Parts: sequence; C-alpha cells; structure tokens
Amino acid sequence: MRRFTFARGNAQKVLALPLYGLGALASTLVRRKPDLWVFGSASGVGEGALALLQFARAADPTIRVVWLAGNARDVNDARALNIPVVLKSGWRGFRMTLRARVIVVTHGFGDANRFGTRGGFVVQLWHGIPFKHINLDSRATLRIPLLSRFGFVQSAVRRVYERSGRGIGMFATASPVAASRIRSAFGLTADRVVVTGDPRDDVLVTSSAHDARERMASLLGEPRATSARILFYAPTWRDGQPDPAIPSAADWTKIGDYLAATDSLLVVRSHPLGVGDYTAGAAASDRIRMFGAELVGDITPLLPAVDILITDYSSIAFDFSLTGGQVLFLAPDVAEYSSTRGIYESFGDFSGGSEVTSWAALLDLLELLDRDPATATKLRAHVEQLGRRMHSFRDGRNTERVYREIIARLSGSAM
Repeated sequence: MRRFTFARGNAQKVLALPLYGLGALASTLVRRKPDLWVFGSASGVGEGALALLQFARAADPTIRVVWLAGNARDVNDARALNIPVVLKSGWRGFRMTLRARVIVVTHGFGDANRFGTRGGFVVQLWHGIPFKHINLDSRATLRIPLLSRFGFVQSAVRRVYERSGRGIGMFATASPVAASRIRSAFGLTADRVVVTGDPRDDVLVTSSAHDARERMASLLGEPRATSARILFYAPTWRDGQPDPAIPSAADWTKIGDYLAATDSLLVVRSHPLGVGDYTAGAAASDRIRMFGAELVGDITPLLPAVDILITDYSSIAFDFSLTGGQVLFLAPDVAEYSSTRGIYESFGDFSGGSEVTSWAALLDLLELLDRDPATATKLRAHVEQLGRRMHSFRDGRNTERVYREIIARLSGSAM
C-alpha cells in the first residue's frame, strides 16, 4: 500500500477541487442543525475528539453526537462505546457534516467529510504539541509531486492552506507556547486560538498506571507487561522517508540481552504512516514486542504504563511529560532533520542535551541510568521542565474547558 505523504495529499486536494466547489454550494442551501455535533479523528475513535464527545453527551443530553468513521474498525469501535456512527466518506457522512453545527477534528478537515465543513463551527483539537514545523511553517507541507520546484505552485498551495485555516472556528491548545506555534502554523488570529489544555491529555493525569498496564498486556497478549519495566520506542513520521534508526541484527541481539538482564520489555510503536521494518526485533527476543496502530489507534491512554519513553522528534515526549516517566532521545540525524523539516526550538532544549545517535549509545545510557541515581534525577528533572513549559493545566479538566468555550462561542458570549 502506498504511504501518505504531504505531496501526495496535496495532489489529491487539487484533483478534488470540483468537489470542494460543490460542497461550498451545498453549504449555502442546507441549514445546519444547532443540536448536531460531529466528531472525527484520523487516528480512529480516540484522541481529544472522543474525550469531548463523551463530555458533551453527558453535559447536555439534547446534543446529538455522531462519530464520522474512516473505516470498518472505527465503526465497530464507536458502536462498542454506544456512539452513533456513519462512514465519513459516504453520502451520510457528507450529509451529517453538512448539517452539523459543530465539527470536531484532531488532524484536519478530512477527519470529517472535508467537502461538507464550510459554514460549520470547526473545532480543531490537533493531536499533540508541535515540535517539528507543521502546515504553513513547513516547506514539506506545501509540496506537490514534480511541481514543487516552481515557486508559484508553492505559493498557490500556501494560499489554499491559509484559506483552509480561516475555516477553523476555534483551536484548543495546551499552553501559550503551543498557542504561539499553532497561530503561526495555521495563520490564525489570536482570538481563534485558546489555551484550555488538550482534552486528549486528561487521561494522563486521571488514570492509573495499573489500569494502563493491564490494557497494554491484554492488547499485546503479554502478561509480563503488568510487572516488567516497559521501554516504549516511538519514532516520528518522516513524510514517507524510512526511519534511520532501525536496529541492526547485532543491535537487536544486544537489546534483547539487556531486556532479559533487567526484566524489561521493549514495545515498538512505529508511526502509523512510518516506513521501516522492526519485525526482526520480535524474532530476536520475546521481550521485544510490536505495538502498531492495528492494535490500538490512540496511544495516549496507554502512556501511564510506560516507564521510559524512547523517541526522536515526536511530540509524544510532551504528552508523556505528564506521567512522571523518563524520556531518552535517539536521534541519528539531528542536523539533517532540523534543516529539512524545521523545528520550533533547538533540539538541545527539547532533549535536554542527553540525546544519543545509535542503539549502542542508547544501551550505554540505559545502563548508566540503572546504576547512577544522579543521571536518573537529571533526566527526570528535564522531563518535568518540559511538562511545566508545555502544559498550563494538570487538573484533568481540559475537556471541560474546551466544551465550555465552545458553548460560550456558539452563544456569542466568549471573551
């Protein structure tokens, strides 16, 4: 199956321009229903969209909530939660989106039926705090196959993204730092970007590590996950390029030896759109387990189960900072990635200066962490600092604040 890239996605949007036009025309003819709210997420039934749906349904039973599913699994997951659901790509998905007063998304307009969003109150929750450049701030976002080398093409694509950003009625963010990045990335005015906390993160401060471990053990079919130390490897998406840190055969053997010696598990969460084969790890050791998106779409509720997160440039580090765990950074291509994709802050500020560039060096760092309390204290202090800087709220009420802000804006009473 061909992997999604920004260039391919932009090409598909260009080809769909006539449908956008028809959708815009339909939006002038169809009246939106004040009590209808629709929700969607590219990750499946989860993220902040699910948290907000559940809160809204409990807070006001007169609100009609509908999940817009991307596939059959989403349909089944929604039904298991007793959530009304339709496929977003079909006629009913278009009709629901076109008639909804509130449209809640976590990635983009394509989380709903993108041709029916015009005129609705679009609430963008996003799916993390940006570390790498996104949208208008990223050259990668503006690519189109074969044509990106022409300046006028990128300018045209940029105008499309700017126009799309103006369709967002409200963008919820976790902190002033995150809000600043979102305003820049989406070309939004300050009044459209609110600091409420991220609904997807409420679970990180309200749920227990025990419950998260039990669920992870069940999904993996691995009873040891309830008691063993869990190392969780989650590299970022690289717009269709292969992951550069896939362990070699020798690396896998050494990793397996370390895991056995320390009663640990390495759970590998390759990005759902990533390119890389980690299955040799599972063959090398039964303590190395794959945890792909086919097992669970939204990983955030399971992060309390993790003792040590290993990542490169993924914003999962910001979410994980709320759990009190430790983060190790494995980034073999910092200079190249920083210059080609672009980042919002220096990598040293993000990593605390503790990053390594190989699995051999990571194992050395883990062994140092095991025997040296000062190293453990230093790493934990940096993660705490990340959390303080990136999250304005830790009270488990982010979803409530988002809901109250939506209601206020719909009634015209927002400040």
